[in-house]
Amino acid sequence: MSVREAKELRKTRAGLGYGLTAYTMWGVFPIYFRALTHVSPWVILGHRILWSAVFLSVIVSLRREWPLLLPVVRERRNLLLLAAGGVLIAVNWLVFIHAVVTGQLLESSLGYFINPLFSVALGMVFLHERLRRWQWVAVAIAGLAVANLTFRGERIPWIALSLAGSFGLYGLVRKKVDINTLHGLLVETTVLLPVALVGLMSLPTSQPSPGTLGLLSFLGVITAIPLLLFGAALRRLPLSTVGFLQYVGPTLQFLVAIVLFREPLDHAKLVSFGLCWAAIAVYVADSIRTHTAQPVADRPE
Repeated sequence: MSVREAKELRKTRAGLGYGLTAYTMWGVFPIYFRALTHVSPWVILGHRILWSAVFLSVIVSLRREWPLLLPVVRERRNLLLLAAGGVLIAVNWLVFIHAVVTGQLLESSLGYFINPLFSVALGMVFLHERLRRWQWVAVAIAGLAVANLTFRGERIPWIALSLAGSFGLYGLVRKKVDINTLHGLLVETTVLLPVALVGLMSLPTSQPSPGTLGLLSFLGVITAIPLLLFGAALRRLPLSTVGFLQYVGPTLQFLVAIVLFREPLDHAKLVSFGLCWAAIAVYVADSIRTHTAQPVADRPE
């Protein structure tokens, strides 16, 4: 093995480690939030924004990267896009927290399974990306999964749709801004910080116990770390590989909901999950086939 090949192998292994760690953390987050079911989702979100801003500011200070943020925040377009991204990710987190504390993690898992295929559709509409035939089939099957849960379930699956929609649109917005993960996340969080502080001061809530306050204050660390790891994985792996890893999160959420939380898996949800898994299988198979057929020189590094 040449020196270059050994270096690439170490880079790939590191990227896989970062990516798997990030998606594993996202997959088991519900266990952490389950310990906060006695706290309002709005309060949890407010603490998440507050402590994330503190944690990210410390990292940027230690790395002495504040001057690198100035060119980004000086452009009005960048600020507007990052502010929009901050609102979208806040909505995503709020719905996710609500799903966990109200015992609806299965629907949350379904939303994150649908999200990659929804992102493909967004790319077609807003970025003028062309879908291959089997990508159309995968998106159509995912649409059937949502339709099935809508018409055969007890209500419209608004949690799944909100999670898939908000995170898909967040990815679309972030694609429009040329900024690294750490700096972008800090700007998004800082934009939301005044609203979070006003909310925490005005929302009626009892004085949290020391244990609850500790869990709330640690939110900034545990929610920022996987995003930073995700950014590190993106810099070391082909996008197609990262795309395959993204199913680790909702798979773990599904297992947590069934095994640990004992959420009921009725027939309508089971059929929708089956359709969603079939859509993912079609999408992944098409991606592998296309990547294999692509000339080596044209593949993404």
